Amino acid sequence: MQTAAMAIDSEADDDAPLVDAAQSGDTEAFAALYRRHAGALMPMLWRLSGGDRPLAEDWLQDAFVQAWRRLDQLRDRKAFAGWLRRLAANVALADRRRGRLATVDAEVDPGAPEPPWPAADLDLERAIAALPDRARQVLVLFHLSDLGHAEIAELLGVDIGTSKAQLHRARKLIKEALQ
Repeated sequence: MQTAAMAIDSEADDDAPLVDAAQSGDTEAFAALYRRHAGALMPMLWRLSGGDRPLAEDWLQDAFVQAWRRLDQLRDRKAFAGWLRRLAANVALADRRRGRLATVDAEVDPGAPEPPWPAADLDLERAIAALPDRARQVLVLFHLSDLGHAEIAELLGVDIGTSKAQLHRARKLIKEALQ
C-alpha cells in the first residue's frame, strides 16, 4: 500500500525544476507545486483536524502561504515534498496550540465526518476522527507523515515515550472502534 507521503516523495525529482523557478519568483511554477501536492496533503490535514474540512482547508492554504514565504530557506530542492509535509503539520499543530477549535457546521454530524475524497474504509476514517486530539495527532504524523517518534515529540512538545504511548493508545482505540 502506497502512502500519500510515498506518493509525494516519488515526485520529488520532478519538483526540482519547479522549485528552482519558484525560488526565482515564478508564481506559475509555485502554482504547479500547489496543484501537485495539495491533494496529497489534504488527507493528513483533514485527519489532524478531526474531520473538520474547512479547518483542514485553512491549514492547507496557510501551509502554502508559508511555503511561498520561506521557499528561500529550502536548501535541497529534492526535499521539497518532505519539507512541505512537515511545514503543513507544523501549521496545523501550531494552530491547535493556540487553542483554535474545530468549526462544526450545523448540517454536519460531528460524530460521523466523511473525508473529502473517496475513502476505502469510512469506518476507519470515522474512528481516526473520533480519537482524542493527541492520540490522533501522533497516529497521523507517524503513519501519514512518516515522522519518527523523536520528530513527533519535538513537534508536539512532549517526550518520546509520550509519543509512543499515544500511538499505542490510538491503535488500541481504533481497534476497539472497528470491532
